[in-house]
Amino acid sequence: MKGFDPRWKDFPDYILGITREIWEDRGIATLHQYYTPDLVVRSPGSVVIGNENVIAATMATLAEFPDRQLLGEDVIWSGSPEEGMLSSHRILSTATHLADGMYGKATGKKFTYRIIADCHAINNAINDEWLIRDQGAIVAQMGMTPEAFARDLIEREGGPDKCVQPFTPAIDKPGPYTGRGNDHEVGARYADMLSRIMGADMAAIPTGYDRAVHLEHPGGVTAHGHAPADRMWMSLRAALPSAEFTVHHQIGRDDPAMPPRAAIRWSLHGKHDGWGLFGRPTGATVHVMGICHAEFGPHGIRREYAIFDETAVWKQIVLQTG
Repeated sequence: MKGFDPRWKDFPDYILGITREIWEDRGIATLHQYYTPDLVVRSPGSVVIGNENVIAATMATLAEFPDRQLLGEDVIWSGSPEEGMLSSHRILSTATHLADGMYGKATGKKFTYRIIADCHAINNAINDEWLIRDQGAIVAQMGMTPEAFARDLIEREGGPDKCVQPFTPAIDKPGPYTGRGNDHEVGARYADMLSRIMGADMAAIPTGYDRAVHLEHPGGVTAHGHAPADRMWMSLRAALPSAEFTVHHQIGRDDPAMPPRAAIRWSLHGKHDGWGLFGRPTGATVHVMGICHAEFGPHGIRREYAIFDETAVWKQIVLQTG
């Protein structure tokens, strides 16, 4: 890999290796090396600028969850070392809530949840990132609803005028990566399926998903088959029926010993003007940042991993409606 440390055999090895080095081996200071000083990290809950702020956030998380593990499930990537590469890194995280922090008073509870991080890297450093945690899964394991957590977080952050603002395009900061992924057939196929679903063509599910599809959906939901896929996507779209659906990035890959797979980063932006996942319509303008991974088999999608942050949507709703 031109421009990268020779100890990394390929790009997935680099992404998996630095993640373990930073979080589990406590190499937090290596973020000075692996993240550029002007890095932009967008998550549904905030926008963070610069590796110094990322280091501070990393230390705060490890103080709250000192035994946290980040188990890399897959890295779906595009690009080249010369032009830069985009990794969509799916992680299963385990952690015990042992200290007070963002998630409130320490509960001693063990959490398991997924994260997908889209990172652009060139010359051995990451300079642009989109990161989504399944916060709904975390708060469910705390015994709270996403709405209740959002209201509590606003209060703990100092109220509506002082709290951290959730991500919307209005507060986005442009980064160096402007790519859209690749034109691999599998990525295009999955992007088309999601676009059909968001266009109310729910027949895309029985025609495009295996009947035995394994689903990992927001809120830590594990399910199987067409019906739960229909329920999740229907309830999201029903809540935001007039919102604009946009595919921002798509990757398709065929790799040895792996099924054909795709990574799609997308958004829904518009009014909460329907009954669905977020309850009674409020008219609030919300932005949903989402990332999905899919693995394909002979009968369509065999596994789907969809992540968006329900708590960040609720925070936007609460901030606008009280």
